[in-house]
Amino acid sequence: MKMRFAAVATAWVLAASGLAHADQPGTDWIPADQVIQKLTGKGYTNFSKVEADDGYWELEADLNGVRYDLHVDPKSGEITKSEPDSD
Repeated sequence: MKMRFAAVATAWVLAASGLAHADQPGTDWIPADQVIQKLTGKGYTNFSKVEADDGYWELEADLNGVRYDLHVDPKSGEITKSEPDSD
C-alpha cells in the first residue's frame, strides 16, 4: 500500500509541477491522482510520465509485467489507447 501511495504521490507531483513539459489539464478534467487510482483498480502499477497532452491524460504504466503507453479520457478516466511501450 505504501508503494502505491508513493506512485500516486510521485505522479501527482510530476503532473502538478509541469516537469513533464505538457499541456495544461482542463478545468473540467479529473485530477491525475484519480486517473491513477482508477488504473490501479484495473491492475496497472509503476506509473510515470503522467501529463496532459492533446486533450487527454498520457502516461506509462505496467500491467502483468508489460510496460504500456496509455491515453486516458480526461473526464471519464477510461483508457482510450493502450499500446506496449516501444522505448
